[in-house]
Amino acid sequence: MSRVAVIGAGYVGLTTAACLADLGNDVIVVDTNREKVAQLLRNHVPFYEPGLSELVERNTKAKRLTFTTSYEEAVPGAEYAIIAVSTPEGEGGEADLSFVESAAGSIADWMDGPLVVVNKSTVPPLTGDMVSRVIGQRNAKHKADVVSNPEFLREGSAIQDFMHPDRVVIGGHDRGAAEKVAKLYEPLQAHILITPNIYTAEMVKYASNAFLAARISFINEIARICERVDADAKLVAEGMGLDKRIGPSYLDVGIGYGGSCFPKDVKALAALAERFDYHPELLNAVMDINRDQRMLVIDKLRDCLEELDEKVVGLLGLAF
Repeated sequence: MSRVAVIGAGYVGLTTAACLADLGNDVIVVDTNREKVAQLLRNHVPFYEPGLSELVERNTKAKRLTFTTSYEEAVPGAEYAIIAVSTPEGEGGEADLSFVESAAGSIADWMDGPLVVVNKSTVPPLTGDMVSRVIGQRNAKHKADVVSNPEFLREGSAIQDFMHPDRVVIGGHDRGAAEKVAKLYEPLQAHILITPNIYTAEMVKYASNAFLAARISFINEIARICERVDADAKLVAEGMGLDKRIGPSYLDVGIGYGGSCFPKDVKALAALAERFDYHPELLNAVMDINRDQRMLVIDKLRDCLEELDEKVVGLLGLAF
């Protein structure tokens, strides 16, 4: 059993904490939002994810999972500190890493021995170096090995995704630290990929999300062509998906991608490329097609209704 501090009680942090506790670890979650922590201490999960409330309640009762607003209570004595804070869209489309930087500083202030700091937040390459630098500057007495271990959780199946992952990606400058993180996942018997440096692991998450977004933009562009030649776009997608090299996932014709991850991650990856003097034409096309796909719906409505002012719109379903 390992002692794990999880920084952030949001979607990723709470799911990670509850699952690690269920695997037998001693997990404490720290979040600066007092109301959220108060709710969790009452066994009330502040968002819906199938099975998560039961998992939190079971492990809280077993005293394997607890919550606090105090880094002083969470970090000392921990073997791992997992950063799982939000990385919203920042200026120019790049990821805003201020929450990650703040978490790193607070970890440094309270770590009392060697520590493996695991970054689960979606961050661009070189973020791990920033975290390492912040901790080193604020606590030169104790060593912290920073490792990237990106999350691949989907809303609605997060617990299944954690407990039965397609892969676990881990990368750090210190191979021993990466292997120590891999031990957390040993009970899952998952395929573990340890990358030779932290940048590769950080890049896997961005590349994965950008690729899935590209599939969505691709099938929507195919659908526009299908419409012009009287082909059934859904059957075209089905026919494509039957090819084992392609598969059926993310080939649903629709309004385009959205949610909390794809838009900001594709934009952040494109901004990262520009920062390193590379113009990402494909990523820009993915974003352009996605933007135009939304306007296509408006154009179709105008064709049918002519005037949209003061029309009543009904939404059937509120899925993310």
